[in-house]
Amino acid sequence: QVQLVESGGGLVQPGGFLRLSCTASGFTFTFYSMSWYRQAPGKERELVASISRFGKNTNYAEPVKGRFTISRDNAKNTVYLQMNNLTPGDTAVYYCNAQREATYTYWGQGTQVTVSS
Repeated sequence: QVQLVESGGGLVQPGGFLRLSCTASGFTFTFYSMSWYRQAPGKERELVASISRFGKNTNYAEPVKGRFTISRDNAKNTVYLQMNNLTPGDTAVYYCNAQREATYTYWGQGTQVTVSS
């Protein structure tokens, strides 16, 4: 059974930081590139960051460049999103995604991140 389990969300003040984790099971982790998406209320889901199968390549959405870092530990089947200098605009539900070619994609259940004073 495929599972992507996110953790690490919560309430943080502007300028603060959080580290999200997503642990995968039920599929061969190294076959998949991994991404984090987010969806704010009333908005479409958007790509935040992605990382290639062995971590050589990463990509970031413009609003998070320089503040967020995606990484993965293939030995632990886990992908991380380190989020620094958070702003209220980062408030959203964050989703973990696993993607292989154009066919195979899996999603986590999401974790809420709220940035507020």
